[in-house]
Amino acid sequence: MRVLAAMSGGVDSAVAAARAVDAGHDVVGVHLALSRGSAGDGAASPAPARARGCCTVEDAGDARRAADVLGIPFYVWDLSERFQADVVDDFTAEYAAGRTPNPCVRCNERVKFAALLDRALALGFDALATGHYARLEPSADGGPPTLHRARDAAKDQSYVLAVLPPERLARALLPLGDAASKAEVREEAAQRGLAVAEKPDSHDICFVPGGDARAWLAERVPRRPGLVRDEDGAVLGEHDGAAGFTVGQRRGLRVGRPAADGKPRYVLSLSVASGDVVVGPAERLERTRVVGGPPVWAGPPPAAGHRLGAQLRAHGAEVPCVLAGTDPLVVDLAEPVRGVAPGQTVALYDGTRVVGSATVERAA
Repeated sequence: MRVLAAMSGGVDSAVAAARAVDAGHDVVGVHLALSRGSAGDGAASPAPARARGCCTVEDAGDARRAADVLGIPFYVWDLSERFQADVVDDFTAEYAAGRTPNPCVRCNERVKFAALLDRALALGFDALATGHYARLEPSADGGPPTLHRARDAAKDQSYVLAVLPPERLARALLPLGDAASKAEVREEAAQRGLAVAEKPDSHDICFVPGGDARAWLAERVPRRPGLVRDEDGAVLGEHDGAAGFTVGQRRGLRVGRPAADGKPRYVLSLSVASGDVVVGPAERLERTRVVGGPPVWAGPPPAAGHRLGAQLRAHGAEVPCVLAGTDPLVVDLAEPVRGVAPGQTVALYDGTRVVGSATVERAA
């Protein structure tokens, strides 16, 4: 099978490519240039400062050296325009609308398993291999594979892949899904002579230098000063723009006086239109019903009333739930979850299997 291996320049994608080679596939490595100049190819404008381990000139070099060690062809593909439109601009627009998007979900949905995969298929490749920690298992009925949580629960990334429909999953290879731990992957990289074996992981939003999303957004979203209020409408402070706040946020609220009970306040809701940011105690963040937009099912959709698990953040805990509606998606949570914000992704699980996902529209 001809396999295109996405190589970010980190240890995970390098070992995933190596395992694809070991499996006997005809593997070609590709690094994605997601900003002008990030491939070190002489583009006119320099790459912006980025978080560690994502698409810098240094990352492209690390990926190339890993491909050389593996003895596979290597290319750099420029997908910067698609990344800008579908991830960066989307991130800005969502926050400007008072929502909280997950750019990693968008990147997988619209760039890696859309633009990149489509180009790979057009060039005659059969599958796309990535370094995500998630498992694909054969379907019982011979259809597309089913997506499952990784063996290593601490590294599981099935949440950011839950947006993929069956036809995309059918063209994916996830060689790290059965890895026992990240330590095992690093040890394997070292044994293979890959220089990225000890390269630090990236934890920040890749296109936001230093990880300060609010400061980054302040330079791109028109500022509209507004008021910070409590639930009774009393003014507690002012801010220079609601965009950049998110439900559940505690820090940076610019509240002029402490709460009467001395407890911290959190963002309960915000309105970009009015400019109001409403804050209150942590317990007022609790939600037991989540309503999403049109769902993406990873296989045949379950019937309403089915008991599932819901995950609402990339590293959040799974919460038991009941599927109350399928279009739009409605789930009733068995226990309250704090800080559910419009724009987040809700991923549904049946045991370890990903059932589907939707973008959160509201919670109650």
